[in-house]
Amino acid sequence: MDDIKELQRIIDQSDNIVFFGGAGVSTESGLKDFRGKNGLYKEIDTNYPPEYLLSIKCLLKEPELFFKYYRKNLDSSNIEPNITHKYLKNLEDEGKLKAIVTQNIDGLHQKAGSKNVLEIHGTTYRNYCINCRMEYPNDYIFKSKDIPRCICGGIIRPDVVLYGEMLPEAYSLAVSYIMKAEVLIVAGTSLTVEPAASLIKYFNGKHLIIINNTPTLYDSYAELVINKPLGEIFSKLK
Repeated sequence: MDDIKELQRIIDQSDNIVFFGGAGVSTESGLKDFRGKNGLYKEIDTNYPPEYLLSIKCLLKEPELFFKYYRKNLDSSNIEPNITHKYLKNLEDEGKLKAIVTQNIDGLHQKAGSKNVLEIHGTTYRNYCINCRMEYPNDYIFKSKDIPRCICGGIIRPDVVLYGEMLPEAYSLAVSYIMKAEVLIVAGTSLTVEPAASLIKYFNGKHLIIINNTPTLYDSYAELVINKPLGEIFSKLK
């Protein structure tokens, strides 16, 4: 049977689906991934590795360097959702999709209209003061210059999980949804980044589907593996 037809059959027969996505979900909107052959990690224009440039240590010790890199590479305010984001929004509206678990910080699922989005790495659309926790508009950091400062004098940071930080409560919620799901669709992720990749181990449902351009370490556990561009697949689903 054709892979896309089989995927459609599984979706049609379930009303308890969870979608777990990575950077590949947003690349077709024009955003670059991190570890791909043309990803951000291949374009380092400083003497520092990206793991440092996007770390809590860099933010606190060298905030000028942190914000310079952050502004240049992580602004998704002018990026629009693609067919995958829109399809998932419709699937949620139909009551079939219970949650979207995303490693992305670009906010495109919400931009498409999805409601129950669990951002396990945080989001660039929320900012707050390190000292007093006052919240600032989603584009505040990108429109500011130098080090963004709160009225109390503290640094305003993005609500993004930086290297060296713990994952948010959304991770525990993701575990709960995945454990209860009948269908888990994993898409646009190589499943190499921990602890996010380990989420797949909590799935005990009927149908595990992995959609990615390249093979993953978890392909042998999946009922259905599709190595095609996401847009090609989700544009053919009803």
